[in-house]
Amino acid sequence: MKSWSIRAKITLWFTLALSVVVAFTYFVVFMLSNQIIQKTIKDNLVEAVTFNANEINYFDESASGEDIEGIEHYIQFEHGLLAIDEDFLSDINGVYSSLYDATGNLHYGENPIVRHAREYPLSNSIQQVVIDGEIFYIFDRALTREGLEGLWLRGVVSEKQGSFELTDAISDSMLVLPFIVLVAAIGGYLFAHRSLKPLQQITTAASEITAGTDLKKRIEIGEGDDEVHQLAASFNAMMYRLDDAFENEQQFTSDVSHELRTPMSVIMAQSEYTLGKERSTEEYIEALETISRQGKRMSRLINDMLQFTRMESNSDKIIMEPVHLSKLVEGVAMDMALIREKQITLSYDVQPDIHLVGNYDLLLTAVTNLITNAYRYGKENGNIWVSLTENQESIKLSVKDDGIGIDKKDQNKIFQRFYKSDDSRSSKGTGLGLSMVYEIVRFHQGGIVLDSDVGQGSEFTLVFLNK
Repeated sequence: MKSWSIRAKITLWFTLALSVVVAFTYFVVFMLSNQIIQKTIKDNLVEAVTFNANEINYFDESASGEDIEGIEHYIQFEHGLLAIDEDFLSDINGVYSSLYDATGNLHYGENPIVRHAREYPLSNSIQQVVIDGEIFYIFDRALTREGLEGLWLRGVVSEKQGSFELTDAISDSMLVLPFIVLVAAIGGYLFAHRSLKPLQQITTAASEITAGTDLKKRIEIGEGDDEVHQLAASFNAMMYRLDDAFENEQQFTSDVSHELRTPMSVIMAQSEYTLGKERSTEEYIEALETISRQGKRMSRLINDMLQFTRMESNSDKIIMEPVHLSKLVEGVAMDMALIREKQITLSYDVQPDIHLVGNYDLLLTAVTNLITNAYRYGKENGNIWVSLTENQESIKLSVKDDGIGIDKKDQNKIFQRFYKSDDSRSSKGTGLGLSMVYEIVRFHQGGIVLDSDVGQGSEFTLVFLNK
C-alpha cells in the first residue's frame, strides 16, 4: 500500500468510509424498519376501514329507483337496502373489510379470520391476535350514520404484509446501495485525480529542475484559492526566489572573481619581478608598498563582501529596534571629521532627537560608507556636508561633497555591485560601498536620491518614512 498513489489511497479510504456508512445506515434502517412498517400497517388498517365505512349507504323503503340506480352491490337490511361499493370485497394494501352486526353476524365481505370472528368481540380499537401462528391486526368501527346503527365494519390485515414490504425494501436496497457505492467510488477517483493533478505538475517540475538547471520552470494550474493552488503559488514563489538568488550568486561570484583577480595579478607580477634578480633597498621597499597596497585593497573587498553576505543571508534575523539617529549621525560625523584626508573639511548639521526604528549597525554602516565615499572622491581642500532633518512625513539624511562628481549616464548604475563609473573612481574603492548603502536603505523601507554633476560634486540623500 505504501507504493500506491495518493489518488488511489484517497479513493480507497473514501470508498471504505462510504461503505461503512452505508452498512451502518442499512443496519439502522433494518432495525427500525420493522417498527415503522408495523405502525404503517396499523395506519393503513385504520385508513382502509375509515374509507370503506364512508362507502356504505342506507336507503329506506321510500327510496325510488332513481336513488339506487347504478348501484351494483347492495344487500337487504331491516326495512331498506345497504349500498356497498364494488371495491369493498377487494383488499386495500392487504386490508380485508367485513360488515358485521352488533351480535357478530357477518353480513358482507371477507377476511382471513372469518371463522374465528366471534372469538374477538367488536371494539373501537386495534387488536392483535394470533391464529395458527400468524399475527393479525383487527380494527373495528361502529357505523353511526342514519340507518346504519348497530352495524360494525371490521378490518383485518396480516403482519406478513409488512414482512413482504420489508423484504421488498431489503431486496431493492441490496441492488441500489452497492451501485451507489460504486458510482461514488468512481466519482471520488475522478475528483481526486482532478484535485491532485497540480501535485503531479509540481512533482514533474521539481524532477525537471533536479535533472537540469532550469530554475525558470513554473506551475500553471489556472485560478483558484484552495490548498493545492496555494501550494502551487508557494512553489512558484519559491522558484522565483531560488532563480533570483541563483542568478545573484552567479553574478556575485563572477564579480568577486574579477575584482580579486586584479590585485592578485599585481601582487604576483610584483613579486615575480622583484625576485627576478637582486634589487636595491628602495626597489624592495617600493615592491612591498605595492604588495601592501593591493593586499589592503583585497582585505577591504573581502570585508565588504562578508558584510554584504551577512546582511542578505540573515535578513530575517536582523533585530529592528528604536535607534537614536541624531546621536548616531552626529557621532559618526564627529569621528570622521578628524580624518582630514586630502585636507577635506567635514561639517555637520544634525536636528536633535530624531528616532528611527531600524538596525543600529546597518544604519551605522550606511552613514560611514557615504562619508567614506565622499572622502574618497573629494578634491584637495574640499568640503563634506552632513545633515539630518525631520518633518511629519519623512526623515532625511544628506551627505554632500564638492568632489569629482558622477556622470549622468552612470548615476542609474552606481548602486550596482562592483560598478565603477570611470578610471578616476575604479582604483579607489571596492565597488560595494554604495550598493551596500542601497540595500540597507531598502531594507529599512526607505529610498535614496542622488544629485550629482561632473566636477561639481555629489549629494546622496537617504529618505525614511517617519512612522
